[in-house]
Amino acid sequence: MSIVVDTSAIISVITNEQHKSQLIKITRGEELIAPESLHWEIGNAFSAMFKRKRIDIKVAKKAIKYYQMIPIRFVEINLDNSLEIAFKYKIYAYDAYFIVCALAYKLPLLTLDNRLIEVAKNVGIHIKEVKI
Repeated sequence: MSIVVDTSAIISVITNEQHKSQLIKITRGEELIAPESLHWEIGNAFSAMFKRKRIDIKVAKKAIKYYQMIPIRFVEINLDNSLEIAFKYKIYAYDAYFIVCALAYKLPLLTLDNRLIEVAKNVGIHIKEVKI
């Protein structure tokens, strides 16, 4: 089976956050799929952590090495559909890309983002549940 995985789940794993083991268990043996935008979102997440002094460059570079070891199939998404979702649900386009990806491939979504979970459920996407 395949799962669409979002930035929050990946960041949680590569930075050793509390949900890491649960996320790894959920994804073990599954094909992970994500929009190509995931790369840029990972970089943006780290830059936000730099601003908040939550992480330094050495730790970020180590986390990126772990990220690069995760087998993820990157796919293109439909930008028009993404903008429709972003407009309708008042979410960022980057979040809409994951929704459109899950819809296009008819796959469940793995995320820790509560707003993304809410929108995904609204459009009929199955959520891989993580106990938060």
